[in-house]
Amino acid sequence: MSFGGDFLRGRRQEGRIIPIFAPSFSYNDMEKHKAEGHAAILSANVIFGLGVPVTKILLDEWVTPMGYMATRSLFAALIFWTIQCFLPKEKVASKDLLIILAGGLLGFVVSQTLTAESLVYTSPVYFSLIAALTPVAVMLLAAVFIGESITGLSILGVAMGIGGALLMIFAGKSSTNGGSDDLLGISLAVLSLLTWAIYLIATRKVSQKYGPVTQMKWVFLISAVATVPFAMHDFSSNKLYTSAFGWDGVVEMAFVVLFATVLGYFLIPFAMKYLRATTVSIYTNLQPVVASLVAMGIGQDAMTWDKPVAAVLILLGAYIVTTRPPATSRKERE
Repeated sequence: MSFGGDFLRGRRQEGRIIPIFAPSFSYNDMEKHKAEGHAAILSANVIFGLGVPVTKILLDEWVTPMGYMATRSLFAALIFWTIQCFLPKEKVASKDLLIILAGGLLGFVVSQTLTAESLVYTSPVYFSLIAALTPVAVMLLAAVFIGESITGLSILGVAMGIGGALLMIFAGKSSTNGGSDDLLGISLAVLSLLTWAIYLIATRKVSQKYGPVTQMKWVFLISAVATVPFAMHDFSSNKLYTSAFGWDGVVEMAFVVLFATVLGYFLIPFAMKYLRATTVSIYTNLQPVVASLVAMGIGQDAMTWDKPVAAVLILLGAYIVTTRPPATSRKERE
């Protein structure tokens, strides 16, 4: 899953130096560099969209989900810790560090493992459309856990998104053009979506205090610690790590690590410096479009009647939710 607007929202800290890549900005900066912000968020979402079919190829031909997760976590951790050596250091409070580490386990290890398992069973098109429901899931969970208000228009957006998801589930059960088990794959994608949405909500306050490099070095460190020990068998048996490997598999894994993970995590904070959170959220709707076009172009999926209908319902529902007026919490209303 990609980042949500709340996760990367800028912070204001008077009297201290904010490290490079930290998402703080002024109105003049926003106007002056708006084109650069649009270019950054456009590039990030194209990369994330490409990452879905590339991951599908890796899982089908080269690695197991655990091998994929461990490799991604380990190399991303090494890269972010190396980058941190060249940036001003941020001291993280112990309580905040625990939240970041717990968030890494939930938002990356659990969520991305479910993502990988989902792509084993369903097509990139179905998965990417479910992922587009992230704003809907965040809004619903925020209403449940922190009492944010829901408007009638938001309810319409939620209903449209759920309707699109149900359409894919029922169509997938009778289709022969999807994955090996679309119902299971879509169910795993929904679980991945929910864990990611919980992560965004649970870490939103802490994420406003620190730059993305500071957060990501800890997220990927705990992810590597949690996955690498369990992937030793995968490292010795997966084709990518044995004499049967091919350079196309290496290039595909390098794309996932360097572009879909590291570069994407830089481009979005950069865009957040110059664009509003709602604008950034709307750009996430490009991901299923890119993923679907590429997946069908390389033969991973075929066009069926339910896909464009579900896409319209889900993307329009997500648009309605992300452009709704700012919500108020239960405490603010009281």
